[in-house]
Amino acid sequence: MDTPEIIGRIDELVAEERELRSRAAGTPGLDADGKARLKAVEVHLDQCWDLLRQRRAKSEFGENPDEAAVRPPDEVEGYLS
Repeated sequence: MDTPEIIGRIDELVAEERELRSRAAGTPGLDADGKARLKAVEVHLDQCWDLLRQRRAKSEFGENPDEAAVRPPDEVEGYLS
């Protein structure tokens, strides 16, 4: 995926996340499938943001941004603040 595709995917996922969070705040809230989908969207968003950061860092330092790769969920979700 190139940078514009990643940004487009982030936009799609953010829209879906907002819709799911809106449904979660309402009555009756999210069912088990909705909660699982929300978690999956959150993880995929984190992966997309990570990939975008990798691409930008590689570009900034004169490396090939196409060498950036999606990292596994447990690695992306395991970052410490």
